[in-house]
Amino acid sequence: MSPPPDIESIRAALRHVADPEIGANIVDLGLVYSIAFDDKLLRVEMTMTSPACPMGDMILDDAYAELARVLPADYEADIRVVWNPPWEPSMMSEQCRLRLGWSEHDAG
Repeated sequence: MSPPPDIESIRAALRHVADPEIGANIVDLGLVYSIAFDDKLLRVEMTMTSPACPMGDMILDDAYAELARVLPADYEADIRVVWNPPWEPSMMSEQCRLRLGWSEHDAG
């Protein structure tokens, strides 16, 4: 029986997943709302920048692939896309806002 990776390792893996339209990773964009283990099931709640995000399926596929890379073989991942609260630019990390050229005023 393998111990689960810690939450920061999961977050680091998800930083390899980018929203290709924006060019930033889903963690720094503020799209990942929660990460928790329930026995051997990793539950991730996240959102997209818009319900009409054309890259949503690709982002989810990439997230599952990154999680499979860091999870022990006897663990599973469940990623749920939620829409509440809706994403807004203020959810981005400060570093991400600066890299994308957003000021705090722009972020709402």
